[in-house]
Amino acid sequence: MRAGALDRAITVERSTEIVAPSGHVSTVWQPLMTVRAEVREQTADEVATGFGGAEAETLIFVVRWHPAPITTGDRITHAGRVYNIKQIAEIGRRRGWKLRAVAS
Repeated sequence: MRAGALDRAITVERSTEIVAPSGHVSTVWQPLMTVRAEVREQTADEVATGFGGAEAETLIFVVRWHPAPITTGDRITHAGRVYNIKQIAEIGRRRGWKLRAVAS
């Protein structure tokens, strides 16, 4: 993985629940890590929805390995857009991750 190819900054966020003093539970997204990434592939897939078809933008981000565990329940913020992580594949042995994410 070449350092020059990691030309984008992404933030991985995790959902956490906060309980207000009144007892109201709300969900917020908090940053887990901000890392440099490479966008390897960008596609627009047509998916079926309840009201017909729609396009979903899919990106594959390649990042260096990080000790914080990333899960498919996390999301990525990149260039002002939010992407839900759908698949995580490890590259080599703790060399990096390939994250497939769909725009929400």
